[in-house]
Amino acid sequence: MPLAELHAALDSWFGDTARDLPWRAADCSAWGVLVSEIMLQQTPVVRVLPVWEEWLRRWPAPADLAREPAGEAVRSWGRLGYPRRALRLHAAAAAIVDNHGGAVPGSYPELLELPGVGSYTAAAVAAFAFGRRETVVDTNIRRVHARLFTGTALPAPALTAGEMRLAAQLLPDDGAASVRWNAAVMELGALVCTARAPKCGQCPVRGACAWLAAGEPPPTYTPKGQAWHGTDRQVRGAVMAVLRLAESPVARELLEQAPADLGFDADGIGVPLAALHRLNPAPEQLERALSGLLSDGLAELHPGGLRLPG
Repeated sequence: MPLAELHAALDSWFGDTARDLPWRAADCSAWGVLVSEIMLQQTPVVRVLPVWEEWLRRWPAPADLAREPAGEAVRSWGRLGYPRRALRLHAAAAAIVDNHGGAVPGSYPELLELPGVGSYTAAAVAAFAFGRRETVVDTNIRRVHARLFTGTALPAPALTAGEMRLAAQLLPDDGAASVRWNAAVMELGALVCTARAPKCGQCPVRGACAWLAAGEPPPTYTPKGQAWHGTDRQVRGAVMAVLRLAESPVARELLEQAPADLGFDADGIGVPLAALHRLNPAPEQLERALSGLLSDGLAELHPGGLRLPG
């Protein structure tokens, strides 16, 4: 299928079937797009949506977030996971206020200079918030490109220079068309060309798919998911749940040893504290979790114990 026909087919499909997401709305601010891109990293839309909506109600502009302590960003991050992203968004908001007059910058180089913004996020915000012609390559896009053009079930474990060259070659010359193409390929990967159970019968470009033409060869490797149960990450998450609800510093003794009174609910943290102790982490594992939170800036040590950063 000629590239122009491929562009047209996916553009038509996207117009008919794309999800109605608030960060795609014409009136969504560049700040709203930036927040969505940070939140959507390694996190599904269904979990991001309510948190994004609450963030934008509370902090509709970067200056609104920058005025708050960083700990409030972490607190409002809730259970999205990878809470360092909340600190990065707070730092980005401060940089936008300090260096860009409170307005999200519109060019890839300027976006790339913001704290916590990498090459993908800079390209995505430049494209989806400002209509720039940028090569946007996320996990979904990589998978579609791998199947459609190279005939492999999955892309390489890590992004390659060859993938970036292919993505750049596929990008329409027109700015608006390039934005739609990026969004359409991403949506195809999210809804149809999924990792484990692709819905090839629903694909608008299945006739051009090299993977289907090759007989759907299996992946050459098995993707490794990240373990959770029993890991340091699970313990860190349990400690963060306590700190998010605490209105004052939490004594290390409470984190290290369950209170004798099972009905204990000092400072409103009884439920997450009980959940932490049900994990029964080894002392050295809890210490690693606490040390990691402190070194990452997700917690601060005060005379009364640990609390979210100020």
